[in-house]
Formats: sequence, structure tokens, C-alpha cells
Amino acid sequence: MNKFSILLVTAFFAVTFAPIQAQIKLDERALGALQNGLASFTFSDSDAAVLSKAGVKKLDSINKVAASNDPYTLRLNRVFGKHSNENGLQLNYKVYLTKEVNAFATADGSVRVFSGLMDIMDDNQLLAVIGHEIGHVANHDSRDAMKVAYRKAFVLEGLASQSSTIAKATDSQAGQIGNAIIDCSYSRKQESEADLYSYEFMKRHGYDVNAVAAAFTILAKLSEGNEANFLTKIMSSHPDPKDRAEKAQMRAQADGLYKPYVQKPFSNKATTQKKGGKGSKKKK
Repeated sequence: MNKFSILLVTAFFAVTFAPIQAQIKLDERALGALQNGLASFTFSDSDAAVLSKAGVKKLDSINKVAASNDPYTLRLNRVFGKHSNENGLQLNYKVYLTKEVNAFATADGSVRVFSGLMDIMDDNQLLAVIGHEIGHVANHDSRDAMKVAYRKAFVLEGLASQSSTIAKATDSQAGQIGNAIIDCSYSRKQESEADLYSYEFMKRHGYDVNAVAAAFTILAKLSEGNEANFLTKIMSSHPDPKDRAEKAQMRAQADGLYKPYVQKPFSNKATTQKKGGKGSKKKK
């Protein structure tokens, strides 16, 4: 290669790489985030739990949480309290007082049930839905969803620090994580596996497994209307709710446990005094 050719090649590389080098210098913060993004591929259950806890704490602060003596809390304690340690998972639970039909469970073991859901389901149906949400935690779906939320957050606002450890979320970033918890959706496969977990949860604890199909039937009817969030998350772009109810029924039939499900009486109101009890009025 003659001197002229060498000069041309040198000039070419100088012109080609100069803008790239300048861009790299200008985008050092973005590249730092990218490096942290690569580190997040080793995202663990404990990492997900740390971020989930921050997100749920934020959600608890902006939603109306039922007090310990609220009828909704008392009912949830009665229905679900015995499952605070479920299959090795340490669970904490609260009720959000809202007409919205929703429920979620997160990687840190937080279970939140919306009163709107409790208003339309009996105890067994409620357990079936909660069991489904716990299934997402047990199957690590919640961890994977939190990993995606983390990666989105650090790209947008630099949530990750310049290390391989998970950064502590600021208040606004915790809000982003909280929104991700509410809005996250799962794949068809993940939803089907969570459905199976719910059925096995009911069967393992001696509950009526037919409540699983019944719960999905209720949600299928509601999904025909304009219900949002939870119904969209659990139904949209996933197996048809009627199909999911049928599969739950087929499992019950295969186990010899199938019987037509009749919704049991339930109430979210405070327990009333028995006739003739203290504080009651006797007829004259």
C-alpha cells in the first residue's frame, strides 16, 4: 500500500470514528445506564423484592387502605389469614377501598385486594383469584415483570447506580414501580400456569376447586363491559376467559371433584348483633 492509500484509509477512519467518539462522550450517562442494564440480566428474586416493596409502599400511601377493624379487612383476615405463609412465601395482605375490580401479588410477598373484587365474589372465589395472583409470584412471573420495570425506569431516569447492585428508588421512581405493578401483564403461558397454580392451591387446602371456574365465569361476564385494569390484565391478549373456566372445570372433572358451583352467601358489612344479644332491642 503506497503512502497516498495509507493517507486515504487514515482519513476515512478519522472521519468515520470521530463523530462516534464524540457521541460516546456526549452520551456517557446513557452508556452507564446501558452497562447497568446488562447487569440487570442477573436480576434476582431478592432484587425484585426490594423494588416491589418500594412500589407497594408507594401504592399503599396513595390508596385508601382498609383499617384493621374495617369489615373488608376482617373478612380478608378470616378468608386468607391462614395463608400468610404459603408454600414458603411470606405474604402480607391489605384491602384497598375502591370500587375497582382488582388484585395483585408482588415479589416481596405483598398481596393487595381491591374491595370492588370482594363485592362480587364469595370466599372461595376470592381465594381462587388470590391463589392465581400468588401463582405469579411462586412461578417468578412477578420477578420477571419487575425486571422489565426496572430496566425501563433506569433507561428513562437513571434508576440504576454505576454498579451491579439494585439502586434504592426515589419517591418518584417508586411511583413508576407502583404503576408497573398495577399495569403489568403476563404472557398466555404465564397466565395458564397461574391458573393451574390457583386450582392446585384450592385442591391442596381442601377448598371447593369448582370456585376457580366460577370466578373466571364472573370475570368473563364483567370483561364484556368496560371494566379496566385487572380485567384487562387478566383477560386481554390471554386465553379466552370462558376457555379458562372450561379448563378449570375439566381439571375438576378429571379429579372427580366437579359439581355445579353455587355462589355462597357473603357480606363485607360489619357483623350485626344477634337477636336478643347485648345492645339489641326486644319487641314489646
